[in-house]
Amino acid sequence: MAISDNTRGALFMAGSMASFTLNDTAMKTLTQDIPVFQAIFLRGILATLGLLILGRAMGSLRWNLPRRDRIVIVVRSLAELGATATFLTALVHMPLANLSAILQALPLAVTLAAAVFLKETIGWRRLVAIIVGFVGVLIIIRPGPDGFEIWSLLGLCSVGFVVVRDLSTRFLSRDVPSVNVAFWASAAVTTMGCVVTLQQGWQPVSGDDGLLVVVAGVLLLAGYMFAVMVMRVGDISFVAPFRYTALLWAILLGWLFFGTFPDGWTLAGAALVVASGVFTLWRERASRKRQLPARV
Repeated sequence: MAISDNTRGALFMAGSMASFTLNDTAMKTLTQDIPVFQAIFLRGILATLGLLILGRAMGSLRWNLPRRDRIVIVVRSLAELGATATFLTALVHMPLANLSAILQALPLAVTLAAAVFLKETIGWRRLVAIIVGFVGVLIIIRPGPDGFEIWSLLGLCSVGFVVVRDLSTRFLSRDVPSVNVAFWASAAVTTMGCVVTLQQGWQPVSGDDGLLVVVAGVLLLAGYMFAVMVMRVGDISFVAPFRYTALLWAILLGWLFFGTFPDGWTLAGAALVVASGVFTLWRERASRKRQLPARV
């Protein structure tokens, strides 16, 4: 039985989210023994080498890019640095599912930022959905002395950096390969990990931790590969909602490996964020259909 492009794209998206969340689980476990930036450096070596080999095999690595694309890649890579540092620092101190729930606001934040900075049009229904989604984020982080944690702000900062990263990607020329962009982002993050590690000092790595580094590097590379394949098949408006499977993985893995489970408020906030995101994607798809020229 043949698999449709949409089904294949949905599987790739789910695979990407599973790979990234499993990578987060490995990194959270790893940072219990070694500093977070040392873990970033070690994982990054494997991921960057993997992307280099993959790019060479695909013939997708280009070193002489136009100046405009080089500037965009620099901006994007700096945003990737900020996103990685803030996310993994928050991950060390927060339950995996709680941080993942905050990150589910990313599609809403990207849509809002595109409307503000790129002057993209959004209707009132999507605007209301975005507001509801951000209310869900507030429920998750619960500002106030009882529920708020400073690490939740780092999670929100990570969302902000990813918004900059994703919006800057829209300014890249269409002929710049995705693997090329991922390679430079990975190389930049690895360099950051190396520099900070040199300042903080090297922590001995046990055999078990070394195995976790390999697992994290392979999972990160798999996530990158699935993410690239997602963009090549299926209708993105159909495929995109499957990114929310990351939250299901985070809840399951957080419970299995760390014995944590989100409370009722976090689950309620996450449900609002996910529902708002799915509605926003659906409205965007409907809007694009209306804008298509009628067939004669």
